[in-house]
Amino acid sequence: MRHYEVVFLVHPDQSEQVPAMVDRYRTLVETNAGMIHRFEDWGRRPMAFMIAGVYKAHYVLMNIECDNETLAELNSMFKFSDAILRNLVIKKNRAITEPSFLAKSKEENQEENKEENKEENKSATLTSEQAEAGHQSETLSEDEHISDPAKSFPNEEETEARETETVTEINITIDGVDTESSARVDQSMIEKDADGPDDKQGGTN
Repeated sequence: MRHYEVVFLVHPDQSEQVPAMVDRYRTLVETNAGMIHRFEDWGRRPMAFMIAGVYKAHYVLMNIECDNETLAELNSMFKFSDAILRNLVIKKNRAITEPSFLAKSKEENQEENKEENKEENKSATLTSEQAEAGHQSETLSEDEHISDPAKSFPNEEETEARETETVTEINITIDGVDTESSARVDQSMIEKDADGPDDKQGGTN
């Protein structure tokens, strides 16, 4: 048995039939003691030029191991199928199992998209958390102003106590001023009484 790489293009309107077609080809190869070492469905891709009035086709890749009779029957199936636009069979020296370049690029693109989605989700989560934290801080500040209105507005007892203290301070001040002024008046009267007799005696002389 020999190794072959098979690529065939399916009409885009017949893409739904690709799984059933692949099953028929797989059954043919395995029934004749062959093996399929690699299978890749590349999906719809643009072609280099238009074929049968279409610009796209469904690409399928298979690496198989089979005898000449199985390969001839497979080519016959490709030839008489209206869904197959083109097919290509290449002889290989060994069984190829590693992913093709297109499959690798597709996986890399998927991984990059996943990483980008993760980063976007992280940034969106951080933004939402920051917004929630800001909202909570604003709510707490408002609660501090509203939660204890007694601190902003004193009750009647505190108001009366403050008024009493103010009146007491005023009375004390007034009493102090009156006492001081009366003391000055009494002192001046004493000084006048002390000087009075001397002045009279001096005038008599």
